[in-house]
Amino acid sequence: MARTSAVYARIDTNLKQDAEAILAQLGISPSSAIQMLYSQVVLNEGLPFVPRMPRRQPLAAGSLSEEELYREVMSAAESIEIDGGVSEEEADALFAKEFGI
Repeated sequence: MARTSAVYARIDTNLKQDAEAILAQLGISPSSAIQMLYSQVVLNEGLPFVPRMPRRQPLAAGSLSEEELYREVMSAAESIEIDGGVSEEEADALFAKEFGI
């Protein structure tokens, strides 16, 4: 039988509950999930993902105040003047890459 060691970590109660609910739906115990993470750390010789800030989502114009909308439009206009703009196809590709839409 393989020798095992305990891993102890203090995490936010809500985070633990939310994660364990998802793991339960997947049929994975918290211990198995930690074992999987550690295995991937060893295989990748580092984290198995790139730690980064969440993606910014496109702004919904309806959620902006008039002043905020004006600032966004002016910023876009300045960007077009500086960069020369992009074609519709290029814009679609940029949005697909950046925001997955």
